[in-house]
Order: sequence, then C-alpha cells, then structure tokens
Amino acid sequence: MPLSLPHETAMGREDFLRGPSNAAALDMIDLWPDWPSFWLLLAGPVGAGKSHLASIWAERSNARVLSLNELNHSDPTRLVTDGAVVLEDADGLERDDTALFHLLNAAREARAYVLITARSWPDGWGVTLPDLMSRLRLTTPLEIFEPDDELLRSVLVKLFADRQLAPDPSVIEYIVLRMERSIAAALRVVDAIDREALARRRTITRPFVAAVMKELDEGTL
Repeated sequence: MPLSLPHETAMGREDFLRGPSNAAALDMIDLWPDWPSFWLLLAGPVGAGKSHLASIWAERSNARVLSLNELNHSDPTRLVTDGAVVLEDADGLERDDTALFHLLNAAREARAYVLITARSWPDGWGVTLPDLMSRLRLTTPLEIFEPDDELLRSVLVKLFADRQLAPDPSVIEYIVLRMERSIAAALRVVDAIDREALARRRTITRPFVAAVMKELDEGTL
C-alpha cells in the first residue's frame, strides 16, 4: 500500500500563474502599499488562488495571518500592531461579527492594512451586525474568476510539478478538455491521478487518466 506523503505547494510570487481571471487581483497585490484604501476584500471560488495571493502579500507586508478562530479569541489592538493583517475565509460559519468589527476599528485607528479573503461578497455572509456591514462596504472589492483553458493548463502542470510529476503535454490537454472549468476541479483531478497512480503502480498515460476521471465522475473514487 502506498504511503500518503505530503507534498509542498510552491507559494512564492514567482509561482503564481497569471491569467485573465486573476490579473487584476495580482496587479493589486503588486501595487501595495499604493492601494486605493487600507482595506481590501478578495473574493473568488475555492482553489482560485486567494490564499496564494494572501501569502504573497503577507510576506511582502510582514502581515499577521489570522484564522477566524484566532480572531475570535484575540485582542484586536494586538492583532494590528505589525501594521498589516490577513484574515482568511471571512465568510466562514465560525465568524464572530463583533470580533471582525473590532478588528476593523482597531485597524482604522492604527492605520493598518487589512486583506480579507472570502468565497463571496459580504451581502451573502449572513452578517448580523449593521455596523460591521458598513465597515465591509468601505473595503476595496477585488474578484478572482474561474480560469480559462490556458490558465488551467498551466495550473495542471504546476500541480503535477508540486508532486514531482511531469505528464506528457497530451495528457494535460486531455484533462483540460474534459474537466470541470475550475481550479478546485483541477486539484481534485490531480490528487486522484497521483493517488491512484501510486496505488496501482501505473504511469500517467491518457488511458489511465481517462479511467481515473471516469471513476471520479461516477463517484467511485
């Protein structure tokens, strides 16, 4: 039985794959500190690259990266002492609206930069605190969209490379033409192909990939 070994995902600025769906977001991250405002809200689907962009900006700005759990149980004035904060997945169910409201107030007082990531815009979060919604409307909105075919090809190559794999270009093209048009789907497909190739001791060929993708579609993997 193959071991399920972790793989390291390259998360540097040079590893981010630019395309029409994410160019505006990448340009804004590169523009810092000359942002239109101190607060930026980055929205987009699962796997679109929000965390990668947040990681790039956090390294550049020396930002503190927060989970919702850490936000909910921390003194907001201490969270902004470094002058920059990343809050990931702010639309999560565990969000405490009051804690987020106090974080933004503390950031405003300290003139600290804040980058918030989410899958959707605040109107769909179920915010129960009107004052928080008014603060969120002050953020600069930025969206990442689903990728085009060219970006999907590049993403697949990168995901395989993260696993020390280099399938033939014809295999990449086969996957692109048949997969769901999303980064999340690319992650699922590559993970399944890698896992099954190890389990079955198979090389990654078009027939093998076709079989794995069929099983994914049928829900048998």
